[in-house]
Amino acid sequence: MMTVNEVSKMTGVSIRTLQYYDTIGLLKPSEYTESGYRLYDDTSLERLQQILLFKELEFPLKEIKEIIDAPNFDRNKALEQQIKLLTMRKEHLENLIHFARGIKMLGVKQMDFTVFDTKKIDEYSNRAKEQWGKTPEYKEFEEKASQWTDEEQVKMMNDFMKLFAEFGQMASMDPAAERVQLQVKKLQDYISEHFYHCTNEILSSLGKMYSGGGEFTENIDKVGGIGTAEFTNKAIEIYCMQ
Repeated sequence: MMTVNEVSKMTGVSIRTLQYYDTIGLLKPSEYTESGYRLYDDTSLERLQQILLFKELEFPLKEIKEIIDAPNFDRNKALEQQIKLLTMRKEHLENLIHFARGIKMLGVKQMDFTVFDTKKIDEYSNRAKEQWGKTPEYKEFEEKASQWTDEEQVKMMNDFMKLFAEFGQMASMDPAAERVQLQVKKLQDYISEHFYHCTNEILSSLGKMYSGGGEFTENIDKVGGIGTAEFTNKAIEIYCMQ
């Protein structure tokens, strides 16, 4: 057993922070002494490691608690996701360092801003969060999905992808055009009806995921043609700003 003071010295987490984690139920001590002092065992310290890893990835404390306390929480799976995210951030920081050094050494004004793009990191992070059933929307999706037959699921996903095929047919148009904006509304309504209530905020996040360069982008561009995912995202951005 370790006292709160010993845990603080070992981890670098302040005593006040540990006390706060106890208050909100994020990290409860294993037990208390007769005098009321907090004591932590190895299980508590393992939980603290998970908390700090999620915190390093900028997860809010409320979300961290929901994830760790979820019945389906798998520590090894969480570690795999954390390693993946940390690796992506490491590569992102290395690219930024290389970019800054290039400017310093060459004294050139570079107008390339792709090095600041975090779409892939954001996409992976959002998908990782959804896997833990963090959001009410995801829980709503799970409830609906549990009632689908295999045939219904196939038809639903095929109809969903047809919407992107239709976006692909409009790709030469202005994304602000009325027809394109009506297609965005059609997409939003389809998601709300079949998956979960899709607000403009959620739709905006989905648009970024669609064009983030990962699995979403590949599948959308496959049915609609190269550039469809990016075109869809632009149309969604315009729609959500109105």
